[in-house]
Amino acid sequence: MKTITAGITAGVTAAAGGIAAIGTAAVSAYADYEQLVGGVETLFGAGGQSVWEYADTVGKSVSEVREEYGQLMIAQNEVMDNASKAYKTAGLSANEYMDTVSSFAASLKQSTSSELEAAQVADQAVIDMADNANKMGTSMESIQNAYQGFAKQNYTMLDNLKLGYGGTKSEMERLLADATKLSGVEYDLDSLSDVYSAITGTTAKEASTTIQGSVGAMKSAWENLLVGVADDNQNFDQLVNDFVDSVGTVAENILPRVETALDGVGILVEELVPIII
Repeated sequence: MKTITAGITAGVTAAAGGIAAIGTAAVSAYADYEQLVGGVETLFGAGGQSVWEYADTVGKSVSEVREEYGQLMIAQNEVMDNASKAYKTAGLSANEYMDTVSSFAASLKQSTSSELEAAQVADQAVIDMADNANKMGTSMESIQNAYQGFAKQNYTMLDNLKLGYGGTKSEMERLLADATKLSGVEYDLDSLSDVYSAITGTTAKEASTTIQGSVGAMKSAWENLLVGVADDNQNFDQLVNDFVDSVGTVAENILPRVETALDGVGILVEELVPIII
């Protein structure tokens, strides 16, 4: 009984510690999520305002701003929807996606015709970042820094993308010229949208097809799930399903390699035993 009691006590203590850790992480993730959503609402939407509040802010009637407000809501929802899928498309959590997109949204909006177009170009840029990271083995943070630099017309980190171009303005111009030859589209260096579009397609590997990429997606799905723990507005069932699916993808990628590795070890032992003897 003494042994059993000690075991139960240890188990309860461990469980309590685990629950406390998840609770703390969930609240922290939700705090970041709340702040990042506010940024998306400001950059792509109507700043979290109702149509009546927005009309009052711009000094127009509700009927005058209703269409404009509707377009802003479509753009905002586009970003939020892309953020929820980013664990799969880019190996990023929703928080990481919103943080990345917000970092260059203001510059991107200046070179696009609407918030919706800016949202779409931003999404393609983030997917390109993930594809580049998976194919070239460059850290996502390094690639994000490069894209954020482009938004400020700073091309010193262009070589971070490992596309065969150095970190200078003339090298970015060469990239745009090469992209024009391939697509027939003229790209303007002063347009951030054009710069991102020219880079698009240079790498093309899905995050889910590599071990590191699928593990990254799994971690991002877990971070999304943590936000859902503290946010009763989230679709918790969907978040759980996303996480379970991501774990399954990791298993699909890793288990064949484990099997091959074990076979290889067996062959290695067979070859080495006679030599060792």
